Amino acid sequence: MIALIIFLLIVALVVNQLKKNVANTATAKLFGVIRNAAFIGIIVAALLSSVAQVGPGEVGVQLLFGSVQDKTLPSGLNIVNPLVNVEYMDIKTQAYTMSSIQDEGGQKNDDAISTLSSDGLTLRLDLTIWYRLSETDAPQVYRTIGTDYSEKIVRPAIRTALRDVSVGYAATDIYSTKREDFVVNVTKNLEDAFNGRGIILERVLLRNVELPEKVRAAIDEKIASEQRAQQMVYVLQKEKQEAERKRVEAQGIADYNRIVSQSITDQVLQLKGIEATLELGKSNNSKMVIMNGKNMPLIFGPSGF
Repeated sequence: MIALIIFLLIVALVVNQLKKNVANTATAKLFGVIRNAAFIGIIVAALLSSVAQVGPGEVGVQLLFGSVQDKTLPSGLNIVNPLVNVEYMDIKTQAYTMSSIQDEGGQKNDDAISTLSSDGLTLRLDLTIWYRLSETDAPQVYRTIGTDYSEKIVRPAIRTALRDVSVGYAATDIYSTKREDFVVNVTKNLEDAFNGRGIILERVLLRNVELPEKVRAAIDEKIASEQRAQQMVYVLQKEKQEAERKRVEAQGIADYNRIVSQSITDQVLQLKGIEATLELGKSNNSKMVIMNGKNMPLIFGPSGF
C-alpha cells in the first residue's frame, strides 16, 4: 500500500509539472483531471492503509520499517499507522502429529519416532500434541523465531521429550501399565521446552506404541496363557459346584429314606391293612380274607381259587 501511495504521488507531481508546461487548454485540463485523480487515489490508499482487519483466531503483529512493535492487534478492525505492515499469526489450537501413516503427520513420509526403552528395546511411537501461540508473546515469537515455529520449536521438542522420557521406562510398561504416567512426564518435559518460547501446550496424545515383533508375540502368548488359566479356573469351579450339588442331592435322598424308614412301624402297617380290608369289603366281588397271625390280612379274590 505504501508503494502505491508513493507511485500515485509521483504521478500527481509529474502530471502537475506537465500541465504547467502545456499551452493547449484541452491538454492542460486532461492533465488536471489525471492529477486530481492521483491525489484522490493517494487519499483513499492512505485511508485504507490506516485500517487493518484481523480475522477470528488471529493476532496482528505490527512491523514499522522492519522493527517489530510490541503491541499486537486483536481480532476485528484496527486503526494503525499507514506506514505499518501487519503480519497475521494464528492463535487457535493447532495439532502437530508424528505418525507412521503416510501423509497423516506433519511430514509426508513415515514420521513415527523411534526411541529406546530402559530395557534396550526399540519402540516406535505415534504422537499428537495440541498447542497454541500465546497472543501476548506473538511479537516476540515473530522477532526471535518467525512464523515457522512449529518446525523450529515444536517438532524438535517433541522428539527430544519422547526420547528423554522413554529411557526411564520398560517397553511393556509404556505399552500397558504405565502409559498414562509416561504421557504425564512427556507433557511436563514439553511444557519446560515451550516455557519462554510463546507456545502454550494444551495436551499430549500418545496414539500408538509399536513394540518389536518378538515382544508383541511374547505379550500375546502371555495373554493367551492367562486366558487359558482363567478358563481352567472357571471349569474347576463349575465341576466343584456340580459335585457339591450332587452331594447335597444324595444327602437329601438319604435323609428322606431314613425318615421314611423310621416312620413305618407295625401299628402303621396294621392301620394300612385295615384300611385296605375295608375298601375290599365294599366290593361286590367275592373275596376271602385270611389273617397271617400278625394282624395283617391276606386277601385273595375269586381268581385265587
